[in-house]
Amino acid sequence: MNQYVIADPKLCIGCNTCMASCSQEHQLHGLQSEPRLQVMRNRLDSAPVMCHQCEDAPCAQVCPVNAITRENDAIHLNESLCVSCKLCGIACPFGAITFSASTPVDIPRDCNTSKALPAPRAPRAVSPFLDCVPGLRAVAVKCDLCSFSPEGPACIKTCPTQAITLVTASLSEYSSQQKRLNAMNVFPAGLTSLNAPDTEAK
Repeated sequence: MNQYVIADPKLCIGCNTCMASCSQEHQLHGLQSEPRLQVMRNRLDSAPVMCHQCEDAPCAQVCPVNAITRENDAIHLNESLCVSCKLCGIACPFGAITFSASTPVDIPRDCNTSKALPAPRAPRAVSPFLDCVPGLRAVAVKCDLCSFSPEGPACIKTCPTQAITLVTASLSEYSSQQKRLNAMNVFPAGLTSLNAPDTEAK
């Protein structure tokens, strides 16, 4: 099975530290700075949502340039191969793939000279799937479990409440065993969960 990251909404405090650390970690390695996870909130709870590292990986199946592959028990996206067709984002059933574009580091935004017309301002943002900024190529970004870091995902390291966990095959098997044991304790031998109704005449 693939490894993946999950978050416990009971422990999450919605501080966005995971998003900030994810952005910084990828930017330091020359990748898009867009966070690979988004903290979702409702009236009572909050929790980050990220790529589920699907076994069948619909995003990988529709990528026309094989930029999305399975490596080291996870689904990885090669930003250098991405052609910005946005099919992976459409195919993802969880909305875990977004698109981002950044200017070269040495070229500031709105760089104007007296020898050229002023650079056009970027249009108002509508959606990652619809936005088009002149001169920039949108690149797909998704959770890669920080595979380039020997210390593992940055979101797990920096979460102040330890709400985020990396699920591996061994951890999944242990969890399944615990569920079986709990079920045996709830329903001891000889006792079924559903009792047949008493239909005998009184």
